[in-house]
Amino acid sequence: MSLQTGSAAPQFTLVSSALKEVSLADFKGKKVVLHFFPMAFTGVCTTQLCTMRDSFGYYDGLNAVILGISVDSPFTLAKFKEENNYQFELLSDFNKEVSTVYDAIYENFVFGLKGVSKRAAFVIDEEQNIIYAEVLESAGDLPDFAAIAEAVK
Repeated sequence: MSLQTGSAAPQFTLVSSALKEVSLADFKGKKVVLHFFPMAFTGVCTTQLCTMRDSFGYYDGLNAVILGISVDSPFTLAKFKEENNYQFELLSDFNKEVSTVYDAIYENFVFGLKGVSKRAAFVIDEEQNIIYAEVLESAGDLPDFAAIAEAVK
């Protein structure tokens, strides 16, 4: 069953592109925008995260943080972050646990790949409850950035 608006956000701790543990609980008292994406260095994923990079000041001004999550290794994510100048953390869900609990995972993806994050966006409020949830079935679609921005206000 997918996560619904109003439910408590599942807690997690993942390794960042800086090889540091990052927990959702670290951001209690701030809004958190979670962006799940299938794979680093692919066209639509780059567009998704670059859109957030280019809107970063808006979110920072609203006491909100952005976190990107994929099943890529932290080393791949470090290079992806460096090449695209992302100001926010990219987190490795290499073991697919967080993508699974957020119901944002493809059992089967392209080229026979299994267990790849779906493109999804969640906004979590200061008390760690979900106030916006969007999980896309098509990896070619982008999240509704206007709705995400409105949820953070």
